[in-house]
Amino acid sequence: MRKANIGAALFTDRPLSRNILLVLTLAACAIVIAVGLDHHTRWLWALVATVPLAGLALFDLFQTHHSLRRNYPLTARIRWLFEWLRPFLRAYIVESDLDGRPFSHDERALVYARAKGAEDAHPFGAQALADTRVKVGNDQCARPYSASRLNISAMSFGALSGAAIEALNRGAKIGNFYHDTGEGGISPYHLKHGGDLVWEIGSGYFGCRDEAGNFDPECFRDHAAREQVKMVEIKLSQGAKPGHGGLLPGAKVSAEIARTRDVREGVDCLSPACHSAFSTPRELVEFAARLRDLAGGKPVGIKLCVGYPHELFAVAKAMLASGIHLDFVVIDGAEGGTGAAPKELSDSVGMPLREGLIIARNALAGTGLKGRVKLAASGKVASGAAMAMNAALGADWCNAARPFMFALGCVQSMRCHTDTCPTGIATQSLARQRGLVVPDKAQRVANFHKATVHALHEMVAAAGLDSPDDFRPWHLRQRINVAEMRQMDEIYPFVEEGALVAGEVDPKTPLGRWWRHADPDSFKRAG
Repeated sequence: MRKANIGAALFTDRPLSRNILLVLTLAACAIVIAVGLDHHTRWLWALVATVPLAGLALFDLFQTHHSLRRNYPLTARIRWLFEWLRPFLRAYIVESDLDGRPFSHDERALVYARAKGAEDAHPFGAQALADTRVKVGNDQCARPYSASRLNISAMSFGALSGAAIEALNRGAKIGNFYHDTGEGGISPYHLKHGGDLVWEIGSGYFGCRDEAGNFDPECFRDHAAREQVKMVEIKLSQGAKPGHGGLLPGAKVSAEIARTRDVREGVDCLSPACHSAFSTPRELVEFAARLRDLAGGKPVGIKLCVGYPHELFAVAKAMLASGIHLDFVVIDGAEGGTGAAPKELSDSVGMPLREGLIIARNALAGTGLKGRVKLAASGKVASGAAMAMNAALGADWCNAARPFMFALGCVQSMRCHTDTCPTGIATQSLARQRGLVVPDKAQRVANFHKATVHALHEMVAAAGLDSPDDFRPWHLRQRINVAEMRQMDEIYPFVEEGALVAGEVDPKTPLGRWWRHADPDSFKRAG
């Protein structure tokens, strides 16, 4: 594994622009000393200003707690000045605390506070219940997994730096929760610290493919046998770009990435829009059963952003028809993030998490599968309140991506696709990765997880419940207008267990039509 060092920081990746104030303050000290010693002793008084600044810049360069200051010594402190001024400027000129995209300033501030272990609560709160977990794996699964209520969502090595992957996985190990690999394969950085992994298998089959790009069962078996791999997730689509593949240009396919993905170094790396291992809902669940067998009985599930609802109902019909049950389904909201995606897809394609989650809940509950097939939610989950709301809509646990990036120090600079991430998270530049100190950031990842799950259980206790599993749609209310508020089950339909297969759903309703149009042997709309 490549290592970032002081040489990389000072002499690579736009070193002058990143270290400009360090260079200027050291140069100023040298000039003042030279002139002062040349019979102009009054100049030496300038050292009162230049030496502290130079010392501060050198301190920033070598300290281990702030990525920005390591990558931009002294310069980054200007950001803290504007952070201090921001509330005053915003109050009179710009925006409220609830504005800002994709996460508001208040949402990011909450994550930062929890990641640093700072106080984020008010006194006289309810006492939280003990941490609860979710058993994933039905009776067709030989090795079920006990999952945390909050885990790290899919982010691939290549999209994130090795240092970021390392810190996330070390944080997962500390906090006893899982780390989704993303579809880019299992890298050495995922394995170094022993945190639980969910191995995501995308359409490129990275890490388990032959030279033609097709699924390789023997290669899959070898990697899935790792003790660290706890579950396998088949990625059908993701929220930020549903129905869209991807291409990693050959120039970005380094030797490390090539080894991790089982592709050729320097050659364009294609992630197709569709899987080649299956083409129908029935073939999908049969493929999942095959993976479960190859993985030695570990849980296998799917992840998708809901587009056409009938497709999800078709998967439920396929499970009923074949008798093969997935162990879990992860619903990714269209508000999910990514380093790069076509604007039209990220803005306009796929359902938001709330609607997608409700549809998935109804598909599983209506077919009597909700207890056997666990349901997870992924999409802008940054607080215990968001987790509680998802639980009320049917989610057994939640995954989060960008909030864990905030815990690593992400400042939402929106430069993920440029390889110039200022905090060393979404870049392959060793100079910038040096700013991310793994032990420090890993602890912040664990801190954020612990505080957020604690907040969830405080809400459970405040609602008078025993577990997040006890939340129901009627616990969640939404304001309709200034004079009216309704329970969620008064806004959206929530079917009773087994109602679809029992024929108890009106075929003229949207749910009834989606069920009628679902075909276990085709993803296309039937009828």
